[in-house]
Amino acid sequence: MGTRSRIGIQLSDDSILSVYHHWDGYPEWLGRILNTHYNSKDKVSELIDGGDMSCAWSKERWTDKEHWKYGPQYYSQRGEDCPPRLDNDLCEYLLPDNSEEFAYVFRNDKWVCYNMHSFDYRKLPEVVSIPKGALAA
Repeated sequence: MGTRSRIGIQLSDDSILSVYHHWDGYPEWLGRILNTHYNSKDKVSELIDGGDMSCAWSKERWTDKEHWKYGPQYYSQRGEDCPPRLDNDLCEYLLPDNSEEFAYVFRNDKWVCYNMHSFDYRKLPEVVSIPKGALAA
């Protein structure tokens, strides 16, 4: 399922540094992956530093298939230049013209997930819960 999402971290000046995430961006998967594997400022910063990605938690890689291990599958690994995006604040980050279905922000040492209602432009983004518990992978 190609549920598009955006993963961001709120910086000290309230700006948001974020990247695009292509696969399985819904809270039941990506939200739980973020809570389990990217649950500190350092881990989130490292994830975002890699730029836009196909998936945040996968064994697949575009190259070097002999050394597969779980982690992000970045577009830069196949030669694309997709650096993080910087928005001035949360409002700019959640602009309704974004095409992502969910947006995540790491702030105050926890993840917040927004349903962007990308298929119903009459609705504003709203906070939705991330299910508890780690996934098997």
